[in-house]
Amino acid sequence: MAAFSGEKEPLDPVRQNQLLCERVRKELRCQRLHTEYGVNPLRPVHTITKKPMSWHDNIEEPADDKFLNLIHHAALEPTKKYKEPQTESQEIGWNTTPLHDPELKFTKYMSTVAVGKTVRMTGTKGRLQPPFVTQLSMN
Repeated sequence: MAAFSGEKEPLDPVRQNQLLCERVRKELRCQRLHTEYGVNPLRPVHTITKKPMSWHDNIEEPADDKFLNLIHHAALEPTKKYKEPQTESQEIGWNTTPLHDPELKFTKYMSTVAVGKTVRMTGTKGRLQPPFVTQLSMN
């Protein structure tokens, strides 16, 4: 009758124990112990960088020669990496070797105006005149 009136009857300790035992049985039936873990292939993995000052992360490892050669090759300038220019803008400065021998010294002839200016600026008349320039009249 108490169920129709909206009031609940107080549970006796035997009924409370039955309910608790039933609940524990259900939980144990669905519970599984996982001891092997793996990475979910459907979720991306975020790598965390190592701490730079930790001693166990800074253990010397052998250098990978193939990787080092790849890095050094990537750092080279394009003229040393490729035989031909790869882009149109590389064609402009591709050949940087001079057309003449830099060891050869080409004498530059000074005009009489330039010789006169250097003489006036330095104040020495005879020493700056090249042998091919005739006597200048300094007025």
